[in-house]
Amino acid sequence: MTYTWQYYDLVLGGIAVSMFLGVGVGYLTSVSLTAAVIGAALVAVAIIGHGLFVNGPVDEPTDLTKEVETLN
Repeated sequence: MTYTWQYYDLVLGGIAVSMFLGVGVGYLTSVSLTAAVIGAALVAVAIIGHGLFVNGPVDEPTDLTKEVETLN
């Protein structure tokens, strides 16, 4: 059985990669660590925003109007 990559796997990976790259840029270049991490965090926020609002976890907008079943 092979694993197939899903969109949200890539979202989570993109968040981690952007933060690691920010730390790497901060340590390995003349850019300050604070500025590099803030820049990477802004990229991570953009990835999260895309995952939530552009390609959200619903099939159709009508899925948002369904009521939640109560727990017994």
